[in-house]
Amino acid sequence: MGEKIVAGGFDLSDRQRYRRKLQQCLAGLGRLLTEKRFDRPRNLMGLEIELNLAGSDGLPRMMNAEVLDRIASRDFQTELGMFNLEVNIAPHRLDGRVLDQLAEELRTGLGYAHRKAAEVDAGIVMIGILPTLNGNDLVSANLSDVDRYALLNDQIVAARGEDFTLDIDGVERLSCTSSSIAPEAACTSVQLHLQVTPARFAQVWNAAQAVAAVQIAVGANSPFLFGKELWRESRPPLFQQATDTRPPELQAQGVRPRTWFGERWVGSAYELFEENLRYFPALLPICDDEEPLRVLDDGGVPRLQELVLHNGTVYRWNRPVYGLADGVPHLRVENRVLPAGPTVTDVVANAAFYYGLVRALAEESRPLWTRMPFETAAANFEAACRHGIEAELEWPRPGRGGGLTRVPAVKLVRDELLPLAAAGLDAWNVEPADRDFYLGVIEGRCRRRVNGASWQVEAFHRALDAGLDRQAALAAVTRRYSVLMHSDEPVHTWPAGPGD
Repeated sequence: MGEKIVAGGFDLSDRQRYRRKLQQCLAGLGRLLTEKRFDRPRNLMGLEIELNLAGSDGLPRMMNAEVLDRIASRDFQTELGMFNLEVNIAPHRLDGRVLDQLAEELRTGLGYAHRKAAEVDAGIVMIGILPTLNGNDLVSANLSDVDRYALLNDQIVAARGEDFTLDIDGVERLSCTSSSIAPEAACTSVQLHLQVTPARFAQVWNAAQAVAAVQIAVGANSPFLFGKELWRESRPPLFQQATDTRPPELQAQGVRPRTWFGERWVGSAYELFEENLRYFPALLPICDDEEPLRVLDDGGVPRLQELVLHNGTVYRWNRPVYGLADGVPHLRVENRVLPAGPTVTDVVANAAFYYGLVRALAEESRPLWTRMPFETAAANFEAACRHGIEAELEWPRPGRGGGLTRVPAVKLVRDELLPLAAAGLDAWNVEPADRDFYLGVIEGRCRRRVNGASWQVEAFHRALDAGLDRQAALAAVTRRYSVLMHSDEPVHTWPAGPGD
């Protein structure tokens, strides 16, 4: 047979077999969709939050294994960096007092985790990027001691074939290189899941893409990296660059990055899974024994493990998800746009705004995505990441006249989108008291033009003006942020300044 061709620990035959299995999985998904085998949604939503560990000095703590041992709860798991954790909230039916229920569960869980972490001089900090991280923290030695992270790192590094370049030009400019994907661990986010029928998937995904910019504008919380003030939401450019398997020559040829916004509105979930197979080579070509088409022929439901694994290595900001629950398949839209924090109240307010807005937009008779080019949605997303609460967005004019107009994000949210979000929450049968309280948090941010990012930046510059050097100022901001985060007062009501 000759000598095997080996690339990054997997030989060519592994990759060819995996490719065939992926094609079988895609065909299996197509059959499931055609045969209408999917679960009818029960208005289920889910929530995951990535977290940071920092000490009383505001600096990161590389000790998630020890903290997890003390927490001893299956709700908490490792994440990519040793200073990361993730908390998963069980799926909830999206109705009634669900928002207050989510808030109470998060307060209880995070409070307990914070107390256990404090036993080893660490604490839970819910923030998009921990301001005190530096280049020495984000190295391969500080990746969590979990085989899948080491394997993912090895495969992405092998695919790229050279160091990763981080180059973000914002208020200041960051330019450096990394030999691993460890800088990705700086990005801690909130993931919002929504189960949908195949028939409704495209409307929900398109609506989620259209409002991603608005989510960032009101929710930005990641203005610093490696001591530099960059974009108001620096996670997207950092995540893209830290996972970019394309060497410069492939970037120049227009090959798509694995972290991307997308390039078009879609008509079905199948189109997104098919794009993932067509555009992105396998990073982890690990094959399951299941033969999906045979399982379907025998009347069963396949797990489609290869499709699920491959889908998890394509980092869309709104990701299609295939899953099984009690042997019944379902589809979800996973919204990965938002940074973590600042408070539980802020996180639940962001969720309320998203779920209400997506429901309302998905049911409009003249869908937003028929009146706005996809390229405009992508440009809006970048503008919101750069400017946060001060962003201006291109948006369809009201009425039937057509065309786009430029509008401040805060005006768009207050005048047009908050009423839509309220109507959407009503359609979910969310209690009016919950609806009004949590959407009121979003309105308060817009009225005061304050979100997590703007508060951090203001506190940082006040600390500099008080005579602290940059690193001391960032540590002071982090310490004060942590105290206020645990008070659970929404960020737009926080006092300005580090206050140490």
